[in-house]
Amino acid sequence: MEPSVIQQQDPDLLCINTLRTLSIDAVQMAQSGHPGTPMDAAPTLYCLWQWFLRYDPEHPHWPNRDRFVLSNGHACALLYSLLHLCGVKGEDPDAPTPQTYDGLAVTLQDLKTFRQAGSHCTGHPEYGWTTGVETTTGPLGQGIATSVGMAISQRWLSATYDRPGLALFDHNVYALCGDGDMMEGLGAEAASLAGHLKLANLCWIYDDNHITIEGSTRLAFTEDVAARFIAYGWHVERVSDANDLAQLRAAYQRFLDTDDAPTLIVVQSHIGYGAPHRQDTREAHGEPLGEAEVRLAKQFYGMDPDKQFDIPDGVTEHLRDNFGRRGAEAYAAWAAQSAAYRAQYPDLADALAQMSARKLPDDWDASLPTFDAPAPDIATRAVSGQVLNAIAARVPWLIGGAADLSPSTLTRLTFDGASDFQPPAPDDDGTYAGRNFHFGVREHAMCAVANGMSLSLLRPFVSSFLIFTDYCRAALRLGAMMELPLITIWTHDSISLGEDGPTHQPVEQLASLRAMPGMIVLRPADAGEVVEAWRFIMTLRHTPVCLALTRQPLPVLDRTRYASASGVSRGAYVLIDACVDAGLEDATPDVLLLASGSEVALCVAAYDELRREGILARVVSMPSWEVFESQSQAYHDSVLPPELAARVAVEEASSFGWERYTGIDGAILGLHTFGMSAPREALARHFGFDVTHVVAAAKAQIMSHGVKPRLPANIAGKTP
Repeated sequence: MEPSVIQQQDPDLLCINTLRTLSIDAVQMAQSGHPGTPMDAAPTLYCLWQWFLRYDPEHPHWPNRDRFVLSNGHACALLYSLLHLCGVKGEDPDAPTPQTYDGLAVTLQDLKTFRQAGSHCTGHPEYGWTTGVETTTGPLGQGIATSVGMAISQRWLSATYDRPGLALFDHNVYALCGDGDMMEGLGAEAASLAGHLKLANLCWIYDDNHITIEGSTRLAFTEDVAARFIAYGWHVERVSDANDLAQLRAAYQRFLDTDDAPTLIVVQSHIGYGAPHRQDTREAHGEPLGEAEVRLAKQFYGMDPDKQFDIPDGVTEHLRDNFGRRGAEAYAAWAAQSAAYRAQYPDLADALAQMSARKLPDDWDASLPTFDAPAPDIATRAVSGQVLNAIAARVPWLIGGAADLSPSTLTRLTFDGASDFQPPAPDDDGTYAGRNFHFGVREHAMCAVANGMSLSLLRPFVSSFLIFTDYCRAALRLGAMMELPLITIWTHDSISLGEDGPTHQPVEQLASLRAMPGMIVLRPADAGEVVEAWRFIMTLRHTPVCLALTRQPLPVLDRTRYASASGVSRGAYVLIDACVDAGLEDATPDVLLLASGSEVALCVAAYDELRREGILARVVSMPSWEVFESQSQAYHDSVLPPELAARVAVEEASSFGWERYTGIDGAILGLHTFGMSAPREALARHFGFDVTHVVAAAKAQIMSHGVKPRLPANIAGKTP
């Protein structure tokens, strides 16, 4: 095709068709991917980026940029094409002062190696791998739910830190989504919450193309989506043709003019638009077009069918003269305001700098409570609530809440000024500066929203019962994948919660969470370990944590007799050793007793009984397998001597995984069935979580490994 034919196209249409053909070529070369949505949604995103999105390609991580989330991540070829054509620079967000690389976030070579190893154009968008990707998306619904957290963060940051005439945080959040996002229950949870919170800075763009993998949405999805969102309290706009830039611009402008509700823009489109020989557009959605169809599509768009990855003259200039110029002007204005802000409010500016670098105030742990024995038994959830409040009072950006369970998880912030995050209204005291969040009975949305808050550099915490991690595992997994330091607090962590029965008693959840790469599970044994667990958690910058806590009261261990709880920071530590206790420092114990959480106290009681019978035991508290695995081999061997084969592990959960510490010949007192409804004491007797069973297991281990107890007669039977 002659260049003059291409150049005769309107500049906007030429840019749109270039986005389409770059996406088509990327998918075709990879022989993998989804070309259909990039073809139909190119005008929708072009209009947004060219005339509305505030984003400086030279400073892609500046805090007040507008966020764009591609929730239907299978359409990522379109996002990568946009990032390339708009000249977005690659940047390291973890540098002390973000440094922009000389190169682009997405090069033409990256587009040519779409979905190949090492390319910045991964099969679905991955946060931290490609600058310009604001969150990892893939499982449908995750992106839009995460965008709610980003919108919440903007509202909280503005209400907390903006000052008259100095608005550092006035950005908007946009998310492109599709039919799959609208079907997922997560999307409904997040939309309901956003409507309640009146997040007028949030705009979801629904690419309504009526196609899913199996075919037309008529197969399973015939509801009136717009009516549903109106019921949620959203403002709804409709665009009848995705190719009508005037309609799109008017809809985006009405979003900007709406100040009392989030906005849904329903854009009618035809998936695979421009692939006229594929009216059964399931193929255009989920696989490359094929060489013949690629040529026909390019001809339909007025592009050269003989060229691949072609960028006609004037395309990048047209985008950068609009998108780039607007972004540069917005960044310059923000930088000037930021300098004036620092001059006028240096303490607030310092706090924002600490938050942005994921650092902590110098005195963040100055008010941590202490728990010295003798003291009344206390549930670890209750201790955690005290510690959380002590820390949050000194770390202003530590904010969060529960999925309707804060009275049970004890995660409400109660110090002066810790109000509820609610939309301001003339007749109440609602404020977006509140630090207590009410997520409602929406565990999945809670965790996805918290991911969005963490991506905005806040330090969110969320909570529920451990059993309900089943409802939010996908969001937890993505948080771990993105290396976000999300704090998740899960109480009622074992069958010892009692009468609520097996539907509420976690069994396999600890093993499941421990299996998740990048996730730290912490299950503290007493009040002292809870304090040290929080001390460890707050120093993490790139790692999420699951903190598992008890409903039932536990003894406060006397640290004058037992080892310091600071051992929590190493994942596992020797709590007490009968050899040392008996003055036999160079001897090896007869048996190891290993446990986490509430079962540590059970092992301590068994230790005393074994000593009375002349058996040398060592109790090892193992609050975190993951942290312990990161220690040196020498430390491992000092805690778990390789030559000591007689081992017993005790945990009120699935026994799965404990073999790595007991060996295949060790004993594991765990659960192999679901629990049952009964008082805690009856459950312990029924499932064998008592001193009698632990002692019996220890003796059996000693016998099976041929260990002969060596405690001197004058010491046996004495307990300190």
